[in-house]
Amino acid sequence: MYNELIKDLIEALKLSPNNIPLRLRLGKCYEAIFDLENAEEQYLEVLRIDDKNESAQENLANVYYSLGKYDASLILIEELLKNTPSNLNIKLLELQCKVLIKLNEITTAQEVYKSIIAIRPDYINEDFDNVLKTKSITIDHEVNIIDSLLKKSKINFEDIGGMEKIKNEISLKIIQPLLHPELYKAYGKKIGGGILLYGPPGCGKTHIAKATAGEINANFISVSINDILDMWTGNSEKNLHEIFETARKNTPCVIFIDEIDALGANRNDMVKNSGRTLINQFLSELDGINSNNEGILILGATNTPWHLDPAFRRPGRFDRIIFVTPPDDNARKEIFEISLKGKPLENLNYKKLAQSSKGLSGADINAVIDIAIEEKLQDSLKTGQLEPLSMKNLLKAIKKHKPSTKEWFNSARNYALYSNDSGLYDDVLHYLNIKK
Repeated sequence: MYNELIKDLIEALKLSPNNIPLRLRLGKCYEAIFDLENAEEQYLEVLRIDDKNESAQENLANVYYSLGKYDASLILIEELLKNTPSNLNIKLLELQCKVLIKLNEITTAQEVYKSIIAIRPDYINEDFDNVLKTKSITIDHEVNIIDSLLKKSKINFEDIGGMEKIKNEISLKIIQPLLHPELYKAYGKKIGGGILLYGPPGCGKTHIAKATAGEINANFISVSINDILDMWTGNSEKNLHEIFETARKNTPCVIFIDEIDALGANRNDMVKNSGRTLINQFLSELDGINSNNEGILILGATNTPWHLDPAFRRPGRFDRIIFVTPPDDNARKEIFEISLKGKPLENLNYKKLAQSSKGLSGADINAVIDIAIEEKLQDSLKTGQLEPLSMKNLLKAIKKHKPSTKEWFNSARNYALYSNDSGLYDDVLHYLNIKK
């Protein structure tokens, strides 16, 4: 059946070679008989005629997935999702989740899976459940309870370039107590506690938290404000308690809370009592009033520490506050190496890339790579083959992208100069080379 139809479509295309519907139909026929290479050729031809054709892009993403070209598939998916509301294309989100699993980007896959469930609360996918869920904290489709995932971190400090001062502080506070518990207990120092990481967005706060868990082979729970907050009175406090209870049952355990300022905002600035109640619950969990927090390590991350309630900085809670600076030359070099791994490349000088990208955060570097990829993707669609990324492409992209850290430092500088009675922001002044 399909072979006859393919012959007819090929004959029709001889008369009308730029007929997009015919080529899309021919591509689907090739897919039906698992002739993926010919299907790929037809979709690429459509994109040479119309490089914005979303049907061809989506079909090609599926073909690339089937061929094992996962990076190429992911690039197309991300381009499509930029232009298409995600709630209109569950199939595209499913494909994105499948690709991310193949690339072993499990955390990102979990976020995509959660977004699918948010769109369709009755959605069930056993294949995704088997890979993306654990028995410690589960996804409840009906009441949308906490679905943060307890896992082991696969990275440690060796996977992070630079940040030596931060590693040393975390080692003293978290790692050494676990390696030498008797010594610390002799001095009355408990094993556990909290560290607050602050600094510009995209500079590795999440990465250093995961590496900390990996360094001590601890369990790791990563939660955001959306995992905790609930519209029903009392549920947010319950969600927060469940997270800490899960950690207490799985010590040693690192709880990483991103955007902690949204959860622990200054109570004096709050109008609603519900927000104050949640902060009080959080402080109670940190103190372990009714539970034992031995072996629980809490890492909080914030871009705006000046919005955090002062009670969180009391000794025994977040009593160590660490400034996470933008990556240095060595760290930027490693970020480029890691982010470009597996992509088609041409004679890259990573040291020069690092030197040319001063002031860029890790997120900025990934944005630079995306800019360069988009340019090469257009070239690849025209030539019909993968065009490698070159130094010229990446240096051009670096010049196009403005560092996202500048705005943050403008705000931080003001707080460091005029609201720094406790010396909390002295590290910011030192980094900016400002003497007060």
